[in-house]
Amino acid sequence: MTVEHVVVVGAGLSGVRTVEALRGRGYAGRLTLLGQERHRPYDRPPLSKAVLKGDADTSFIDTDLERLQVDFRPGVAAKSLRAGVVETTEGELDYDGLVIATGADPIRLPGDGPQHVLRTLDDAHELRVMLVPGARVTVIGAGWIGAEVATAARRAGCAVTVIEAAQAPLASAIGTELGARTIPWYDGIDLRLGTMVESVDEGGVRLVGGEFVESHVVVTGIGVRPAVEWLADADIDLHNGVVTDEHLRTSLPGVVAVGDCAAWWSRRWGARLRVEHWDTAINAPEVAAATLMGEEAVYDPVPYFWSEQFGHMLQYAGHHASGERIVHRGEPEGKWAAVWLTADDRLAAVLAVDRPRDLVQGRRIIEAGHRLDTERLVDPQVALRDCVV
Repeated sequence: MTVEHVVVVGAGLSGVRTVEALRGRGYAGRLTLLGQERHRPYDRPPLSKAVLKGDADTSFIDTDLERLQVDFRPGVAAKSLRAGVVETTEGELDYDGLVIATGADPIRLPGDGPQHVLRTLDDAHELRVMLVPGARVTVIGAGWIGAEVATAARRAGCAVTVIEAAQAPLASAIGTELGARTIPWYDGIDLRLGTMVESVDEGGVRLVGGEFVESHVVVTGIGVRPAVEWLADADIDLHNGVVTDEHLRTSLPGVVAVGDCAAWWSRRWGARLRVEHWDTAINAPEVAAATLMGEEAVYDPVPYFWSEQFGHMLQYAGHHASGERIVHRGEPEGKWAAVWLTADDRLAAVLAVDRPRDLVQGRRIIEAGHRLDTERLVDPQVALRDCVV
């Protein structure tokens, strides 16, 4: 089938990179890019880092949509989908190639009180002006976003409380054992672990059990859900996002999905993954573009992400659910790493804290599928690459 008009729904990094990839592969047809926000496309990771801290005001993506001959429509959202047609807030759009790149939406908690999330550029600007010395800031959730917001709030001189339902920060991402290693970083913060929130009310947060935590600012950082509600009535498979194969094809002909909303099949891990991180948004579009143009490209990366919190750089690569045991490199008080090994001593994942070399080398080892010498592995002075059998 000749593709004459590609519609990309979602003007975040995934959507923009797909547009660039299509043009880079020689696609000369019509390209329409829909963006729900009225901003020009921007990158999200800096929002909880440089933008929130006041080190930058924007994180716009350096791309020339006019030169790429893209019909960019900011402030236009998709409402529904049927084969060949996207219904938008400004009418219907016919397509013969469609890219679903609608990302994810933050989860909010019950209650009538104001609660802030950090997902958009406007969110970051709105929250930044509230982080002033002496402000009582309550952050719900000690995951990646919660920790980064707490970092910015403490730096701004706020009185910070962090409420986390699990027994350690980052427990849902990397497990309780490793997450507990970050507890000392919360020095000067009222960190409440194993604590549930009942509701966000006027003036603060009501905890399960009745205690009320007075707050000037409440930030909810308990995760996101794929933004696929507009597809509820479409003839397309949905399960924890838009279901795709290893080529990023959906169950609807001529339609691919990329980014936070895509649940893709990984040959490497033998599992369906949905990865909400920048590396996926930057690399998956090449495969999506190739697939739309009839090429046989496969998306099967080693997932990667990073976080800057409390003066530390955390970097992760792999899929630790495939590992059976953890080996530590270094002590919690300094620079350290943890690696997950399979039953036959192959590297499934690596978490590096202020040890970027371990991350870089570990990612390459995972890609190559090498086995490791576990006796050498436990010595942090031995480079990971020198542990390869």
